[in-house]
Amino acid sequence: MKIVLGIGNPEKKYSHTRHNVGFMIVDKFALKHKLQFEPSKYDFFYSFYKLGSKEFMLVKPTTYVNLSGLAAKQIIENYDCAPEDLLIVCDDVNLDSGKIRIRKSGGDGGHNGLYSIIYQLETDNFPRLRFGIGQDFAKGEMKDYVLSKFSSEELESLENNFDFSVELIESFIDGGVNSMLDYYSKNVINNMTSQN
Repeated sequence: MKIVLGIGNPEKKYSHTRHNVGFMIVDKFALKHKLQFEPSKYDFFYSFYKLGSKEFMLVKPTTYVNLSGLAAKQIIENYDCAPEDLLIVCDDVNLDSGKIRIRKSGGDGGHNGLYSIIYQLETDNFPRLRFGIGQDFAKGEMKDYVLSKFSSEELESLENNFDFSVELIESFIDGGVNSMLDYYSKNVINNMTSQN
């Protein structure tokens, strides 16, 4: 079974902040497929569904960004899921706003949520979809920046990028990370996204 875990902070006050891009993308996926999130007995909300013949689960941790690994560990231990079947969706200050990077594995890139997941799973061998939020902040102001809200103009300009992210998740559910990478390479148009 494929699992898609969006990284974000659960309180309403964090809605549409840059650090909640992971939540925003899985929410958009859920809206497209008319899914509802439910509380679990673990540290996350979830939604089970089938896309065609493929069973999957969407996950939104309730532990806040820096402890996202707790939910990831609970998933690996309690569901039929290997790390390579767990797609993490998160923001990335190292990418220009709206740019998308897909990786099969790798380090945390300075993202505390990814660090927590790597620490708890004791491996970095899981795919991730990183969505750029840019670096429009002065030295020492990154925390305030990632917790700031997107403007309505920014959200409008990123709409196509969010839609593309949802399509990439659909490809992951259908055929895993290689299918997602293939879909990415075939559908990147007009520099909407970039992969470094």
